[in-house]
Amino acid sequence: MKKALAPLPPMGWNSWNTFSWNINEELIKTTADFFVESGLRDAGYEYIVIDDCWSEKQRDSKGRLVPDHEKFPNGIKPVADYVHSKGLKFGMYSCAGTHTCAGYPGSFEHEFVDAQTFASWGVDYLKYDFCYKPASADGPNLYRRMGMALRNCGRDIVFSACNWGSDNVHSWIRGAGANLFRSTGDIQDSWTSIANIAKSQLDKQAFGASFCHNDMDMLVVGMHGSSNNEFINAVGGCTDVEYQTHFALWAIMNSPLMIGCDVRKMSAKAKEILTNKDVIAINQDPECRGPFCVRQWNNPENVFSLIKPLTGGDYAIGMFNFSDKNAEMSLQFYDIGLPYASGRSLELYDCYKHEVAGTFSERACFTVESHGSLVFRAKLVRK
Repeated sequence: MKKALAPLPPMGWNSWNTFSWNINEELIKTTADFFVESGLRDAGYEYIVIDDCWSEKQRDSKGRLVPDHEKFPNGIKPVADYVHSKGLKFGMYSCAGTHTCAGYPGSFEHEFVDAQTFASWGVDYLKYDFCYKPASADGPNLYRRMGMALRNCGRDIVFSACNWGSDNVHSWIRGAGANLFRSTGDIQDSWTSIANIAKSQLDKQAFGASFCHNDMDMLVVGMHGSSNNEFINAVGGCTDVEYQTHFALWAIMNSPLMIGCDVRKMSAKAKEILTNKDVIAINQDPECRGPFCVRQWNNPENVFSLIKPLTGGDYAIGMFNFSDKNAEMSLQFYDIGLPYASGRSLELYDCYKHEVAGTFSERACFTVESHGSLVFRAKLVRK
């Protein structure tokens, strides 16, 4: 019996955000090396994923995908074997259309042969995009087809559906067999992009769950405008405060955590954000429950808390300030199900400082800096 895949949101790295088309065997191998050396693997990141632009522009005479002979002169399987030798898993990219978004062969009407090819190469994860879909083709059925092909290819391959939130994907993608589904357009390395994506998903938290996670796109933490892609660079990156808020949002909203920066060159602060064990634990909680939102009464569009039930009775509380100046977040415990009459308070453990911030009754009130956040692990205690 095959095992069930992706009970928790996948964690790893994807080549697109920083490198886009400029990928090769050496990049993938050195990234895998650094995953081990830097402690990223030990922090829970396990997938090394090659995105678009890895293949030749034409299939071979048998209709199979062919790796680019210059970028991957030894083929894909030796690269996968190298990644596996580091105790990591290996991922690749294809597309539900006739061509990928960058114009390489897609898997439209080649789903079963491509799934078998990926399996033969040792692929563990497939990101499946949505460009160049024939107008008359049914999008949901294309994902069902690849889902069926992957489930019968002879290898366990996590299916990452990337249709950018089209066709009300959240309403049908679980039945297509996907393990995660992109619910948004492409992220950019800017605060505006991060904030807009997070806001767009506040009403979609009920649709992600174990084995099928709501993917808010790859992380831009630590990029600081370093992408070779003009669209991703946007206005040139974010502050470390904004990257920390980005990571906290993706973590508490149960998005897969797929790093997008060049980890070989990331700053000490970027590493601190990406390896924060207390925030990662919230994302990787076994129950994968989506959070609910409580808004600050006098600034509801910009200041809010996300509250997520955790295994064992604790709660994750994230406080977020999307406004351009410091703001107060006063969380009334009555609004999260804890009345004063219960005789209980909340002990708040600060997931950034890694220490107890105090015990609070009725409410907790903090000042949150502009574009900043606070993340707590809350434990019920008797007064």
